[in-house]
Formats: sequence, C-alpha cells, structure tokens
Amino acid sequence: MESLRLQTSSIVWWLCIASIVVVLVIYGNSDAPIGPSDSESDSPVSFLIPIIQLRSKVITTSATPSVSDDHKIVISSSNHPTPRLLPNQTPPSEVPKPKRKWRRDQSELEEGLARARSSIRRAAAAAASGDPNRSSAPTGHDVVPHGAVYRNPRAFHQSYLEMERKFKVYVYSEGDLPITHDGPCKDIYSIEGRFIHEMETGAEAGRFRTKNPKEAHVYFMPFSVTWMVKYLYKPLSYNLTPLREYVSDYVRLVSEKYPFWNRTSGADHFMLACHDWAPNASAGNPFLYNTSIRVLCNANTSEGFRPQKDVSLPEIYLYGGNVSSKLISPPPPNSPRPYLAFFAGGLHGPIRPILLDHWKGRDKSLRVFEYLPKTLDYDSMMLESKFCLCPSGHEVASPRIVEAIYSECVPVIISEHYALPFSDVLRWEAFSINVEVSKIERLKEILEAVPEEKYRWLKENLKVVRKHFELNHPAKRFDVFHMIMHSVWLRRINLRVA
Repeated sequence: MESLRLQTSSIVWWLCIASIVVVLVIYGNSDAPIGPSDSESDSPVSFLIPIIQLRSKVITTSATPSVSDDHKIVISSSNHPTPRLLPNQTPPSEVPKPKRKWRRDQSELEEGLARARSSIRRAAAAAASGDPNRSSAPTGHDVVPHGAVYRNPRAFHQSYLEMERKFKVYVYSEGDLPITHDGPCKDIYSIEGRFIHEMETGAEAGRFRTKNPKEAHVYFMPFSVTWMVKYLYKPLSYNLTPLREYVSDYVRLVSEKYPFWNRTSGADHFMLACHDWAPNASAGNPFLYNTSIRVLCNANTSEGFRPQKDVSLPEIYLYGGNVSSKLISPPPPNSPRPYLAFFAGGLHGPIRPILLDHWKGRDKSLRVFEYLPKTLDYDSMMLESKFCLCPSGHEVASPRIVEAIYSECVPVIISEHYALPFSDVLRWEAFSINVEVSKIERLKEILEAVPEEKYRWLKENLKVVRKHFELNHPAKRFDVFHMIMHSVWLRRINLRVA
C-alpha cells in the first residue's frame, strides 16, 4: 500500500511538471516580441514596428534603469548603473514593492497585451504567406489600409483594431493652466495643443482615455513645452533651466502622489511636444529623457531621440488655426505643374544656406527663394510644382513635409538624422524622395532623372497617405491623432511590465 501511494505521488508530481512546461511554452509563444528575434539582423523587416522589440522585462525593484548602447530599456535587480544624470540631479528614491492587488491587475493588463501581440504576429505571418496587401476582415464602417505606402497593411490594420479595442490612457489631472492642460492650437506648433485638447476633451479620445489609472497601459503628462517657453523663458537669455525645472517638478509631483511612475521609472509614461526645445526640456528628469516615451517633432537621432522608445511627431503649421483652403482640395491629377521643384524659406540651420547658395535664383524650373516675392503665392507655388523641397532648418522637422503631402507635391526630404513620422508602418520611399545634403548641387539632375511613371506613382501614393497627416476636429479614424496614438501603442505593446 505504501508503495502504491509513492507511485501515485510520483505520477501526480510529473503531471504537474509537464503541465507547467506546457503553460510556459504557450505563454512564451504568445508573449514573444513583434519583430525579428535578437539572433536576427537589426535591419528593418517589412511588418509593423521592426525597430522596436520586447527585448527585456521591466520589473518592479529598487534598481534604477539604464539605457544600453543599443537603446534597450532595461530595469534589473542589480549590477546596472544609473542613467545619465544632469548637473545637480540625483536618482529618485527606492521604488516601493507593489501590493499583491496591483500585481494581479498588472498581470491581467500584460496578458491582454500578449494576446494583442499574438494576433498582430499572426496577421503579419498570414500576409507573408499570401498577398501582403490583403487585410483583416473589415468591421462594418472599417476602412482597410492597403497599398505600397504601408510596410504591411494587414499587420498595421490588425494592430490598429487591437489598439481601438484595448488601449487605455490615463491623463494626469495635476498642473495648472496655462502650462498644463493647454497648448497652441494654431501656428507652427499647433499639433501640440491640438493633441492635448483632443486627449482631454475630444469625443473620439474617449475610447482611449480612462479615469481609472489602475487599468491604464500608459500615462500622459499633459504639459506644453511651447507654453513653458512663452511663460517661463526669458527672451534672449538662452537659459533653458526654467523649462527643465518645471518638467522635473511635474515628474516629482506625480511620482510622489501616485505609484505608477515609480513602478517602471516612467517607462509607461509619455509626453508630447513640438517646440524645438522639447528634448532639452525633457532632460529635466533623466528617466523621462532615457526611459519614457517622448513624442517629439524634433526627432533628431544624433541628439538623443531613440526610435525604439520615442515617437516622431509631424509638424503641422496651421495659419490662423486652419489648413489653407487651397490645400484642402488639390487640383485634378492632370492639372499642369510647370515647375520642377519649389522652396521658399529663411537661412535657418546648416542645410538651407547650402541649398540657397547652389540654387537661389539660378534656374527657372527649380524655383528656390529666401523670401518669396509678393507677386507669388506660397500655396499656389506648391500646387504648381512637381516636387517640394523640404530641407531642415534649425531642427530636423519641417512643416513643409505635411504641406507638400496636402498639395500632392512630392516631398524632397533634405535632412540628416531625422526619424520620419510613423515610419513603423509607413514606407516613406513610396511617397517621397530623399536627397543627401552632400548631393544638393546635383538636385536638378536627381529630380529630372525620376521616371515619369515613378513620379505619377509617388504622387498617387500621396493621396493614400494624406489622411494619416490630417488634423480633424473631432478626430477621425486613421487621422494624425490616431496615428500618434498608434505609435505610442506600439511602443507600449513591446514593453512588458512584469
């Protein structure tokens, strides 16, 4: 009898072990990162977000995060240095251990994201085995993305649907007007204020925003760097310390009042700003700079912007708060465009002086101006040109890119170290031309060498991609607000909080 009991116990023991192994295999497969494995090449692949992967777990310990040379987000229990600190800064205090209830809630959130990753990966695999432009089944009013402008339309569509079903954002209520909960809604930095207002009061944003921070996937800090510059910066002082101090104080406020920042050192938090000085302002907290998701127009990879965790924000210039009436409905495709290329703008930054030195007033078909003559209209010139030159100014981003898309004038991007917006899902080579700074003197030769068939293809693709760069009020599916949200969603879905 004793022998029988021992045999029974042994069998039960081995069955338990086998069950655990099976569960681990299944969960491990569903929780795998979207994108190539670490053993594969780092070169981009053709589906979803090739540059961001679930490379490591973010765990709640008293350790401080570090960002390695290849920009992986790492938080571990020991043997990792603190992140880069600015002068007079100290690391935050130890992170308290999470309560059991929070761990259970967090586990449910992560399991939901694991299922989303799995469904997106299946959609990508299905596209790879068949027609890459075939997408998931539409859901009534659904508009299924298709065409050459997408890296993988099917994977993007599935990811977008998963975002609509699951993604929850908590917006911090802390902070006073005008620097928080407000921002510019017209002029060059308009997208900053438009996003904040849409996130806080927009009807469409209601599907994403949650009043319960415990069910949120990410946390939004609604401060405006543009308004910081307006209200805190002393003109001509070039002293950005007040901006950094404000950001530092804001992070300290929410981290002391809530447990959410401390449990991941800000890895599931995001800020959004379009002002050129936004990266500098974000340096007010080293974890915000190194670990959090920064949604920035100034997406310069040589100045700390990391596409693996940060989001490139398109710069949209709204004169008087609206898109020019001439750009709302571009002329028919067969309308003449007599000029090869067009640019008008000041001598800002290192690239534009080179462009104007070679081409200003030198060619009747390649129209380059520093100041546009009063007899010419800027919008009309774009509508009459085949290509619109978009050189960087003081910073890498340029509102001319979006203006060119609106006018169906093929953007010619002349920049260095610029991470283009929505590159996770969009193939910029399908609707724009890239010209290296070193080849500016050959600009006319390069543009004239573009075959007519390719030019028409690029121009046709601008019509497809336009909706992703439109600012609507209220927001509409697949517009720029939703594309920004999708970019944040991708970075969160590939970050596992354990």
